[in-house]
Amino acid sequence: MSSYNLQGSVAVVTGATGILGRRYVEALNREGAHVVIADLDLAACEKLAEDMVSETGTACLGLCLDVADPESIRTAMAEILGKFGRVDLLLNNAATKGDDLHALFQPTVDYDVNVWRSIMAVNIDGQFLMAQAVGRAMLTAGTGSIINVSSIYGCVGPDQRIYEGAEYMGTQINTPLVYSVSKAAVHGLTRHLATEWGAGGIRVNTLTPGGVESGQNDVFVSRYSARTPMGRMARGHEMVGAMLFLASDASSYVTGQNIIVDGGWTAW
Repeated sequence: MSSYNLQGSVAVVTGATGILGRRYVEALNREGAHVVIADLDLAACEKLAEDMVSETGTACLGLCLDVADPESIRTAMAEILGKFGRVDLLLNNAATKGDDLHALFQPTVDYDVNVWRSIMAVNIDGQFLMAQAVGRAMLTAGTGSIINVSSIYGCVGPDQRIYEGAEYMGTQINTPLVYSVSKAAVHGLTRHLATEWGAGGIRVNTLTPGGVESGQNDVFVSRYSARTPMGRMARGHEMVGAMLFLASDASSYVTGQNIIVDGGWTAW
């Protein structure tokens, strides 16, 4: 288990204050990593960083970061390298549902191209821009691990049968095409970077979570669970083990791969 030890490493987590982001931050910090907690809400990032330092004594940094904005990334990278001098891990976790859930869940034939572009700007452009910025520093150092977070709907099409009567935060939901396409693009990003940067000492992999229970109504949870071989939705902490494997030397000869944590959803 010592190969999972991240003592003294520097990990950048985007989307760090979200449902899964917080789990990743906590796990990385417990394993000894200095975690850069990056998200849009600076106060929330700084509070989480303070909590981590209080819990473990390991220095962390909370940053306001917009992954869709190259200037925001440049500013953040300057601060990260100024404080820690390097980046050992990038967990490319940031994603968006946009500001208007009603617009997000519109049918494909009616979908607003501006909503499409705003979501793509975060879900895939943001992953590219972060990998580019961090990859530059990693290539100089000759080592590093990048984990791009996708979704099962980047691997398979959504089962439309589970959405009738399904709601999230009071809104009728589906899986919009823009989500599936943006998450599918993550796999291409991972494979390309793994082959381009492998000789430079950088490993690049995808972590693909299945559905995590996080406020969906009982109809959705029941139908999703019935569609899953393990008979339930995921719990947030169940993504952490695979993440730590990819982040650490336990996966030192693993690159260009997609680790799916979905309770068997994609097995049938």
